[in-house]
Amino acid sequence: MKKNILILLTIVVVVASSCGKDLLDPEIENNRQLDPNAYIPGDARFPFGILLNGYNRIPTNGWSFNDVATDDAVTNDRNNGYLKMATGQWTAANNNMINQWQNSFAAIQYINIMLEEVNKVRWVSDEKASHLFAQRIRGEAYALRGLFMYHLLQAHGGVSGSGELLGVPVMLSSQTPQSDFNQPRATFKQCVDQMYKDLDSAIILLPLDYIDLADGSSVPSKFGNITTVQYNRVFGAAFGGLMTGRIARGIKARAALMAASPAFSSGSGVTWADAANYAAEVINMKGGIAGIAANGLTWYSNSSEIANLKDGTNPPEILWRNNYSDNNRDLESSNFPPTLFGSGRINPTQNLVDAFPMLNGFPIKDASGGYNAADPYANRDPRLKLFVLVNGSTAGVNNTAINTASDAATNDGLNKVETSTRTGYYLRKLLRQDVNLNPTSPSGQRHYKPHIRYTEIYLAYAEAANEAWGPLGTGGNAYSAYDVIKAIRKRAGIGVNNGDAYLESIKNNQEAMRALIKNERRLELCFEGHRFWDLRRWNATLNEPANGVDIRNGTYNGIKVEDRLYQNHMIYGPVPYSEILKFSALQQNKGW
Repeated sequence: MKKNILILLTIVVVVASSCGKDLLDPEIENNRQLDPNAYIPGDARFPFGILLNGYNRIPTNGWSFNDVATDDAVTNDRNNGYLKMATGQWTAANNNMINQWQNSFAAIQYINIMLEEVNKVRWVSDEKASHLFAQRIRGEAYALRGLFMYHLLQAHGGVSGSGELLGVPVMLSSQTPQSDFNQPRATFKQCVDQMYKDLDSAIILLPLDYIDLADGSSVPSKFGNITTVQYNRVFGAAFGGLMTGRIARGIKARAALMAASPAFSSGSGVTWADAANYAAEVINMKGGIAGIAANGLTWYSNSSEIANLKDGTNPPEILWRNNYSDNNRDLESSNFPPTLFGSGRINPTQNLVDAFPMLNGFPIKDASGGYNAADPYANRDPRLKLFVLVNGSTAGVNNTAINTASDAATNDGLNKVETSTRTGYYLRKLLRQDVNLNPTSPSGQRHYKPHIRYTEIYLAYAEAANEAWGPLGTGGNAYSAYDVIKAIRKRAGIGVNNGDAYLESIKNNQEAMRALIKNERRLELCFEGHRFWDLRRWNATLNEPANGVDIRNGTYNGIKVEDRLYQNHMIYGPVPYSEILKFSALQQNKGW
């Protein structure tokens, strides 16, 4: 919320190639007065650019790697802001890497402008199609406004000094120089209610997906009496990647899980049953348990699948994604080990490695698992070596063996140089092993970033359903928390030879199932930016030290790598100190 609102808007838009050419071919000069009389009939590129500013501000457009502020990872980049947050330097004024205040309120400002202007624009010359474009864009705007409210609540919602659970100011109209900017924070529940209202409005206005219809008989009745040509022009496959009814439901399910969690449930008005049912809506459209993608574990490296992405289409694992980038090697350059010409930035912890169970499904601390401390990576959950580069594994286009021991002969070893691992592990998940960083013959590959994976929604259902109805309860749905976790573990390849005896042993124990679901979420979603928020919404311990392993002379010795120095109030993020100084009506969260 900036006081200097510009009436002249300079829109610099990076347009996803999947967006339709009806609207998104850029003007030579997109610096124009915000004046409906200045709109050229049929030229909707400038006003749509206002909405695209919202798309460009979506926080999940890139990887945060906030995992390094948790017990899952550390970084060898000593200037990393999340490292500073985790080690005692997080304040309302400094190192607030989670700050969404300025970004999300700026996005909401553009979205509100769009909602006020959308019906003044002649989007295309066909009157019916123009009306449908206006309807669709209103739906997109509502969905985006709901999404940014979610990110604001996640980053800034919290308990005030008076003990009330607060959200953020609710802005439903654009601000002008004459606006009163000194607005108080609404309650958390008021914010959640407005978020749901926006998402529900989007669901009504938007198609479930953007697809080309073959005949008019399949046009959804809510769009009126229109031709197939008109429908496809507005809601066709060319617009894939923009907000849809399906995406809005996914955002609602994600937000409900947060709101029903211990840190927020007392003031949100959202129950675990609500969260489970919102997730079930999305899952049911996917085909229930049968919809779990068989290759969902390796969505980031399924080369033929990724090569065939086009027109905003999604692989079976992905509900919503950003546009792909070709010939890219940024992730690999940052995270490959030094011998593969990488900087080894993200180092998984021993804490995370220990969370992967044995191949038979038992935790490594359970005697039934058969864990061998002298050979710690043998007979483990296959996801371990998919996601974490352990000592002795191979990586890169030439399947180079990586030695992470402290007595290794290469710089891949523990703490050898600034780009070496600090924990005895390197990141493998998200990286394409067919990328070559050798400066004599470098090559990149296609990458994309999911906003929402279906696995996240299945796990959200499992967590909420277990809390609402117990491990085997369904609440009227066709599946239970147990059913979801059994399917996810079967996909991972664990417990397949013994009927997943560990899962069977706890299927009537809500507390044990809770711990297992949280652990499955930790493993399945690791390095995707979830655990930082999960620990907080669970009111869980934040100060678990980040541990590693020192391998020397073939022996494995645990080491403490980095302490976590959070205070109790840090389950909630602060309102930025600069905003508190400017606006007296804002209350700060307790402890900040």
